[in-house]
Amino acid sequence: MKKVLVVAMAMVFTASVASVSMAASVKCTVIAVDGNKVTMDCGKKASKFSVGNKCKVKDEKKKAIEGC
Repeated sequence: MKKVLVVAMAMVFTASVASVSMAASVKCTVIAVDGNKVTMDCGKKASKFSVGNKCKVKDEKKKAIEGC
C-alpha cells in the first residue's frame, strides 16, 4: 500500500511540474500604447492566450554593428 501511495504522489508532482513549464511563447508586434495599456498583434498564435492570463513581455534588443 505504501508503494502505491509513493507512486501516486510522484505522478501528481510530475504532472504539476509539467503543466507549469508549458507556457505559451509567441512573438508579437506592439500596435499601440495608451497610458499603461499596450495593444499587440500576435497573429494566428493569439489563441494561445486567454483573458486574465498573466504574461511577461520582453523588449527586443537591437545590436549595434560598428565598422573600422
